[in-house]
Amino acid sequence: MVAQVSRLTPAAEVVRLEDEAVGLDGVIVIHSTRLGPGAGGCRFWHYPDIAAATTDAFRLAEGMSYKNAMAGLPFGGAKAVLRRPAGDFDREALFRAFGRAVAGLGGAYVTAEDVGTTVADMHHVAEETRHVAGLASDGQRAGGDPSPWTAQGVFNAMEAGARHAFGSSLKGMTVAVQGTGNVGAELCRRLADAGAELVIADVDPGRRDRLEKILGARVVEPDAIASVEADIFAPCALGGALTPASVAAMKAKLVCGGANNQLASPEVADLLLRRGIAYVPDYVANAGGIVSVTAEYLGENRAHVVARVAQIGPRVAALLEEAASCRLSPALVADRMAERIITGVDRAAA
Repeated sequence: MVAQVSRLTPAAEVVRLEDEAVGLDGVIVIHSTRLGPGAGGCRFWHYPDIAAATTDAFRLAEGMSYKNAMAGLPFGGAKAVLRRPAGDFDREALFRAFGRAVAGLGGAYVTAEDVGTTVADMHHVAEETRHVAGLASDGQRAGGDPSPWTAQGVFNAMEAGARHAFGSSLKGMTVAVQGTGNVGAELCRRLADAGAELVIADVDPGRRDRLEKILGARVVEPDAIASVEADIFAPCALGGALTPASVAAMKAKLVCGGANNQLASPEVADLLLRRGIAYVPDYVANAGGIVSVTAEYLGENRAHVVARVAQIGPRVAALLEEAASCRLSPALVADRMAERIITGVDRAAA
């Protein structure tokens, strides 16, 4: 195991993880601990090299700092990104090695599930460290897979966004959902129950086709989902879905989804504003998962999670109203709010 710490910015550090024997290759980026320990999940994905993994980890960790601040949580932001080995590997051994790396940070980083990781993986991590959440719940205490809470928060945010953009509920709205993994699938079920019409796309035909049959969704190819005839576009796959090209072709008038880092570049937020497309910043909408994770880590119960996730809708409504009154992008307004909280200006209000 090699764990090298180097300063990226005055407020961030990266821990390099390598253990050839078990295939561990990745990084932990701790972006900020101003509000508390850095909290954020562990992503396990196919990256071409460690440079790409580190770039993604830094962006994700920064997003966690903002997400935790806006959600009023006593945690900073961090993220682990691990490269998935090619070929066969011992998954338990890999995640136990990752757990030892987390333990070595002495509580500066609290990990949990993210894209590519599971409750079972976190139990392997928990064999080596107590600084982990997303473990199986007993039904009363907070815990378990955080993705249903992420989906619930996105649904709440979308309801608020629809009232802002259309002056109506989600009933009868057409929602184009990009990505039907854990979060996307849960969001689709909630949307169907609310009376929305679904258009879905996923790179995994099996996941997509199951939802098509269960919910009566219309299926399109992944490269067409952002430009279909729809009222709302919900990015729920990996980041970067909102590009100048995808926004130029977009028919939807509201963007609200579960993916992290949806904006391919900061100027895309201004393109959305100029096109009159309401945008719910990803880290505001998708905070339900980290709410569950941190409640579990703090020893709280399910009621705490329910109450905090219920605040996402009103928070989105207030954010969109302020952005509209200032004629600014909601992304810019949210960033400014989060930065004030992190630096202490609005700490008491958080």
